[in-house]
Amino acid sequence: MQFQHTETLNQPLRFGEGKQYWINTFGCQMNEHDSEVMAALIENLGYRPASGPEEADLLIINTCAVRKKPEDKVSSMLGKLTVLKEGKNDLIIAVGGCMTQQQDLARHIKNRFSEVDLIFGTHALPRLPELLERAHLEKETVVDIKEDYTGREGLPAARTSTFQAWLPIIYGCNNFCAYCVVPFVRGRERSRRFEAIISEAAALSDQNYREITLLGQNVNSYGHDLPGKPSFASLLDELDRIEGLSRIRFMTSHPKDLSPDLIKTVARGKKICEHFHLPAQSGSDRILKKMNRRYTREQYLALVREIKAAIPGVSITSDIIVGFPGETEEDFSAPLDLLKQVRFDSAFAFIYSPRQGTKAEKLTDNTTYREKEQRLQALNKIQQRISLEENERLVGNLLEVMVEGPSKNNPELQTGRTRTNKLVHFTGPASLTGTIIPICITEARTWNLFGEMEGEPR
Repeated sequence: MQFQHTETLNQPLRFGEGKQYWINTFGCQMNEHDSEVMAALIENLGYRPASGPEEADLLIINTCAVRKKPEDKVSSMLGKLTVLKEGKNDLIIAVGGCMTQQQDLARHIKNRFSEVDLIFGTHALPRLPELLERAHLEKETVVDIKEDYTGREGLPAARTSTFQAWLPIIYGCNNFCAYCVVPFVRGRERSRRFEAIISEAAALSDQNYREITLLGQNVNSYGHDLPGKPSFASLLDELDRIEGLSRIRFMTSHPKDLSPDLIKTVARGKKICEHFHLPAQSGSDRILKKMNRRYTREQYLALVREIKAAIPGVSITSDIIVGFPGETEEDFSAPLDLLKQVRFDSAFAFIYSPRQGTKAEKLTDNTTYREKEQRLQALNKIQQRISLEENERLVGNLLEVMVEGPSKNNPELQTGRTRTNKLVHFTGPASLTGTIIPICITEARTWNLFGEMEGEPR
């Protein structure tokens, strides 16, 4: 990941002069933005980006704790990176993020990987410069996993794009879904001030950013903890008026908090993209109750019907957990039917992963992993067919695509996204990056679309 350079702040710590840093990020978009903040803070110490870990004087792994797989990847990566210390004694290795916010996992990393110089949690981001200075000077591993929510506002960000930007609006989560560790590693919900968000969005527009994505574990609960309780819908309404912005996205939406006002706001908004990421997690009322999701299957379907009626052409994507403890064959048939009724544009399905400290960790689970794998394959097969059919409906349509640059799999093609977050590949010059151009869709595949330019970029 390459970060754009930021202006140097008045920072007395400059021990990174002439040195390079490398950050590897696991997890969600909030983690990606956290890495942008880390990069800016590090650059203010004098460091500059390295092309890879071998060239770096500072290595940071920003971890995820939502499932076990990312944790295993972190351990594997640490095993490889700590070898670099053998030839570079002044190399600093730091591990931060959601995984390390958990005391037991932070202790595990410290005990297993003695080469790690700094372990810091999600709340320690504002203190990163001072922590790195300590890691630079002290021989013992520095650990900071305190639950201190102060100091986050106003931190700089070395953004990875010159035209798209992440914009957090609320931190933490209050929902305590039975399977989820996020409330424990991100803390309780803390909304940013309404005016601070509007000011940052306007500043991004002045810097020629054309698309912003509003971030939160549950954006729909924005404002409930602020004076006057401004709603997420009112925030979107105000952002939609900012000159210069072309697109406004948001994620993630909890179904229980998605209001009729929000649907109306998206429907009338000129810049608000017609896409809802609306995790269902299951289609079985019994499992939804065990998950503590606080909505029923029918309430979810009614919400989808309301969204589709108000916003023609809207795309709805989702998350589904397979093999939650106690899930029977009858329970599993419910999400299969949900897919067919909703017809998600895409759905990210994954096998349940026990998380330490959650209620689900204590539940009895009699389903074998092989059975869960078979269920996952069956669900994915149905969703892939639906995704292809939904994409095929777009063949022949002229869609506005924001160009993101060359395709990762075929650099001869350019890649961009529609307002509904469909990935589109087409032939065109690299100079189109950051522009919006009309594309006629000529071919549909399961995960993406292909098309031809028709018209001039803007």
